[in-house]
Amino acid sequence: MWIGGAAEATGRAGLRIVAKLFRRWYAFRGGGLDRPGLHQKIAPVRRELHAVLTAGLACGDRPTATFCRHLVAAEEALWTFTREEGVEPTNNHIEQQLRRAVLWRKNAFGSGSADGSRFVERMLTVVQTLRLQQRPVLDYLHQAVVAHRAGQPAPKLLPSG
Repeated sequence: MWIGGAAEATGRAGLRIVAKLFRRWYAFRGGGLDRPGLHQKIAPVRRELHAVLTAGLACGDRPTATFCRHLVAAEEALWTFTREEGVEPTNNHIEQQLRRAVLWRKNAFGSGSADGSRFVERMLTVVQTLRLQQRPVLDYLHQAVVAHRAGQPAPKLLPSG
């Protein structure tokens, strides 16, 4: 399917920006940049992406505008890897780690309700995240229930960095 005009330009610009982002990320991972250097090198890439997404909102192509709107809404989260040690700019590692959970859900034939599906996806994510951090799952779940009953926020799932 051919995407014309502004929508295609938005996509091509996005791909160029992603290539720039990964060049900087690989320089950081390879030891050529420290974290402050990464922030400095990523800042113009971040501004450029914001400009492309903003332009994409008005490109006249509904799927492209919707995609851009979703990314703008999550824009701060897109850059978590620049702030948090151990967070990658892709989700490839996490997808591999969650594979077992995906297979479990498939073999269990899902759940009978939207609420049940939401519960299962969240619990499986919490369990795998804690396992990756080598933290006790039951301790975290106990703390979460105690906090909920006390009207407090749940304990942090990700370590402070």
